[in-house]
Amino acid sequence: LVFSQTKTGIALLYDEVSENAYDIRLKLTKEVLTIQKQDVVCVSGSDHSANHRTVTLRRQPVGGLGLSIKGGAEHKVPVVISKIFKDQAAEQTGMLFIGDAIIQVNGINVESATHEEVVHLLRNAGDEVTITVQYLREAPSFLKLPLGSPGPSSDHSSGASSPLFDSGLHLNGNSTNTAPSSPSSPIANEPKYEKRWLDTLSVPLSMARISRYKTGTDKLRSNAFEVLALDGVSTGILQFYTAQESADWLRAMSTNISDLTLQNMKMANKCCSPSDQVIHMGWVNERLEGTDSSQLYKFKFLALKGSSFYIFSTPPVSTLDWVRAEKIYNLCEVLFKIHKLWLADDCWLQASLYLGIHQEFDLEDQRPYCFSVMAGHGKSHYFNVELGSELAMWEKSFQRAIFLEVQRTGSKTYMCSWQGDTLCFTVDFALGFTCFDSKTKNVLWRFKFSQLKGSSDDGKTKVKLLFQNLDTKQIETKELEFQDLTAVLHCIHSFIAAKVASVDPVFIDSQSIARKYMYSN
Repeated sequence: LVFSQTKTGIALLYDEVSENAYDIRLKLTKEVLTIQKQDVVCVSGSDHSANHRTVTLRRQPVGGLGLSIKGGAEHKVPVVISKIFKDQAAEQTGMLFIGDAIIQVNGINVESATHEEVVHLLRNAGDEVTITVQYLREAPSFLKLPLGSPGPSSDHSSGASSPLFDSGLHLNGNSTNTAPSSPSSPIANEPKYEKRWLDTLSVPLSMARISRYKTGTDKLRSNAFEVLALDGVSTGILQFYTAQESADWLRAMSTNISDLTLQNMKMANKCCSPSDQVIHMGWVNERLEGTDSSQLYKFKFLALKGSSFYIFSTPPVSTLDWVRAEKIYNLCEVLFKIHKLWLADDCWLQASLYLGIHQEFDLEDQRPYCFSVMAGHGKSHYFNVELGSELAMWEKSFQRAIFLEVQRTGSKTYMCSWQGDTLCFTVDFALGFTCFDSKTKNVLWRFKFSQLKGSSDDGKTKVKLLFQNLDTKQIETKELEFQDLTAVLHCIHSFIAAKVASVDPVFIDSQSIARKYMYSN
């Protein structure tokens, strides 16, 4: 049993347009992921304009204005306060914070000024400097602003000012006043400000999906992913400082999403008959075979319910939604196959269950954790999931769903022909294979599952089944022609697998390629 996780931590929000990343705080609960950004809020006193604060600083003989700045128009960012020194002018006002963008200096607008221009203006502004600031909620991470309040005290100012290094305005500057000036201190009735993390976006995790790939491509983001809510609202690209942090957050969010999916399944199953239960459902990426070489992926929602395998573009929410699936396949007639696994030693494991990998899937695929589902008339779907544990879950669920469907159905009969005669071919869980005349119902031949020794087909409609006669031990070849040969072969496969599993319950576990490798992941 995996329990829901609650978690908080600092991350970055990456903006693909500006290619900048901003500091954010993440808050994960059982049902919601919340993104917080820092802002300066008025906590007491009358605040006329929360956005803009105008502060008068008195330059001190020791310590100057008591702050350092970074940024500037040449970097497409405003000039921001990057350090505030303890017990000096800026800190004593109680109204200035690291991350404040300087908008005006003594009435002069500096929003589009360069770093050097602002440094010059502040250094030559006299003993009383009035600045108007506004907290920059999305300060690009390249400014490397500390997240905490007052920064560590430091004595050295960089000689040459640079927008990416602090220009210190905490030295004596050009103070003409040699007498110690009265400190800049907050006045009793002035508003009081604090820097706080404020919620800016909450993403419900029920039926949410996660993507580590750049939209539609095989390009994996480095230590980053995006979470999309059921209504399509995105967190944006969440970037983490280390691969470990990224993996921990990915796992925690996936766990909570899975838990909520399980709850949704339990709710849905209350309204369904025992033979029509949801066994597993969840988001995957489906590879769309494009006309050009670029392989595009699209989100799809899959479900294993009752006797069917469903493919949806959006999750089914109401009972009626189940009929609007894009595709519905009978579980006896599909073949589930794992393709690629990413092993601990970073090599590919080419894996196939029972059958060799089909030619059309032998394309070089950059995504790990892939599986395909092959259906009747040669149709195939190729899917990818984000985590090894999800792949293991799909493998186990398909095996269970197919096993239950075979046991429920008991037998399946297909029309076929042989030497111009119309026949019926039955696969029966108890009896094995039976072939009889469709008109007279006369049984032409019957064999147990254990007597099937092999088969070969022409890839179109004809199949040769090789059975061993129990008395003579000779191989007898039975040749049949079907309209949908693939469906029949998958059905034989499903029945044999279910038969073996019913005799040997450990069989299913021993067949699990994914689970052997995934739980070490």
